[in-house]
Amino acid sequence: MVKHGTLLLATTNAGKLRELRAVLDGLPIDVTTLADHPHHPEPVEDADTFEENARRKALYYAGRTCGWTLADDSGLEVDALDGEPGVHSARYAGPACDAAANNDKLIRALTGVPPERRTARFRCVVALARPGEVVDIATGAVEGIIVDEPKGTNGFGYDPHFFVPVYGMTTAQMPPEQKNRISHRGKALRAIRPVIERWMACDGNGSPAKRGGLP
Repeated sequence: MVKHGTLLLATTNAGKLRELRAVLDGLPIDVTTLADHPHHPEPVEDADTFEENARRKALYYAGRTCGWTLADDSGLEVDALDGEPGVHSARYAGPACDAAANNDKLIRALTGVPPERRTARFRCVVALARPGEVVDIATGAVEGIIVDEPKGTNGFGYDPHFFVPVYGMTTAQMPPEQKNRISHRGKALRAIRPVIERWMACDGNGSPAKRGGLP
């Protein structure tokens, strides 16, 4: 397959990388990750919204690497907790926390909250950028409820506690292919994939070729 450029996936999260690679599979591009750019310090993600964090991260790494970058920010919004953990999902239990600590804090925060009030959603925003410009933004969400007992060993993060009633299972119980079809990140990535495909009609630097390019 002839490759038409390189795209940096701006994350070190192994679970996210698996999902990103799966949904973008088949595109004639070379994919790199932050593991290929270890000398770049991480940007500060202190915005109040997923979109702004995704924009900042995509622009930062596009500028640092002088290339195309796809970045996301995503998290869990629980209605009974006024939308928390939200943009703080990855560090809900503290800066040095792990998924187990985050889940433990979440379940403790919902002590005594009945099932019908445990509605929640995973939300994701992905941003595609080249140096100096965010080319496009896409979003995705999936609705569910939070359950006390973790179920399933697939997925990562809050997946074992995120139950999707229409499927009768948590996102950690879903095979990867099923999760990618319904997940917040899968929806956002499928929405932005056509933009990446239009970029492939450009030259390797994203400059319009004869067949056209990015809007």
